[in-house]
Amino acid sequence: MDKRPIGIFDSGMGGVSLLRDARLLLPKENFIFYGDNKNAPYGDRTEEEILSLTSAAADYLVEHGVKALVLACNTATSASINILRRKLAVPVVSIEPAIKPACERAGEGKVFMLATAATTRLARYRALLERMPDPSRVINIGLSGMVARVERGETEIGAYDDILNEYLEPYFGETADAIVLGCTHYVFAGEAIREYFLRHFKGECRLFDGNRATARQLGRVLERNGLLNPGGCGKVVFTTSGEPEKLAPIFDRFLNTPLD
Repeated sequence: MDKRPIGIFDSGMGGVSLLRDARLLLPKENFIFYGDNKNAPYGDRTEEEILSLTSAAADYLVEHGVKALVLACNTATSASINILRRKLAVPVVSIEPAIKPACERAGEGKVFMLATAATTRLARYRALLERMPDPSRVINIGLSGMVARVERGETEIGAYDDILNEYLEPYFGETADAIVLGCTHYVFAGEAIREYFLRHFKGECRLFDGNRATARQLGRVLERNGLLNPGGCGKVVFTTSGEPEKLAPIFDRFLNTPLD
């Protein structure tokens, strides 16, 4: 029985959506969440900046005694996962956009991959895309501005219409078989995003994200390395590079948002 916490890192609050799934799957495990809210969003930063910030966050969590690290940020994963796995002495689990299950869904329509600008341009995602049966079916949309609104706790229907209009208007009327939420922040905006697509697009407009698959992989990694804590009490600690007194209520609200 290993009582040490699991570290979950995100550039801000988006990774709380993955933490919810991880707690559901591993209710006895302890977690320490670190959000780099002071430096969020990462999506408009250079690869070098993202790597430096992610590496510093990983060091912070390792210094706090985590037994495994989860990168709950697609942008951070794309920029740093290979380097962190070589550098750190603890297992590192990472999220990636759920385009594989989305592309496996039958249909003649498009798969809209919504992510940050950095995620869509970095080599790791481009390589993932090329492994899909028909990469041309995927429309990559690197959004700017949504993360900041999620960080403020804005998740209501219509909260992102102006941003989505800016990037998606050229595609109005297309058939959208799937919408991939390629940023963990966007999970909290999922209802608003799907409602927007249903107004402007044809098709099922089904949402996909990588959170549950990542939580399952975390469980497998813990078991394989003898790190499970079957007798734990499931504590969660919130830490941030930002203003904890302002961010803690948003963290609590997001953490306790019911899962679909």
